[in-house]
Amino acid sequence: MRPSNRHAIVEAAHRVAARQGGADFSFENTATEAGLTKAGVLYHFPSREDLVLAVVEYVAQSWEQAMLEALGIPLEESTPAQRIRAYVEVAAGDEVSRGDFAIYADALCRPAHVGPWNEVFERWFDLEGCTSAQRTRLACARFAADGLWVAKATGTMPPSAAEHDAFVAHLLSLTATEAAS
Repeated sequence: MRPSNRHAIVEAAHRVAARQGGADFSFENTATEAGLTKAGVLYHFPSREDLVLAVVEYVAQSWEQAMLEALGIPLEESTPAQRIRAYVEVAAGDEVSRGDFAIYADALCRPAHVGPWNEVFERWFDLEGCTSAQRTRLACARFAADGLWVAKATGTMPPSAAEHDAFVAHLLSLTATEAAS
């Protein structure tokens, strides 16, 4: 039995989306990128909607994997502050992708595509058990990291390297154990 090309097709569509700045990819350009025929893509994804949703799921899962690596412990064992810290590190990192942001932003315009992002971020942004002061600090760190991600991914007024480092250090200080108590 030959291996499925499904994963390779999703990765190819993601690369096309990254180059084009959004979920504006077709069966044709995805097939070309994957080294397959259009029929080969259609075999795995009968509709464009199926392909787009698979790419959204792929990007959301990639973000979760990156955050798990930054976290360094199982998600179930983490505190809200540790989870937000991991998110800040990923959102502010050098792997920030214009394509990932475009896939995220495009998903927000389509209710059926928001689900994969919500599944991931609901686990990571749960602040249950935090005091009001902790919730405020952690939410500020999260929302500021969102803004940094947008600025870096879109190239819209990103901070200088020195500003970036100072900004990230401040956000991480908001997640410090002492600050979160």
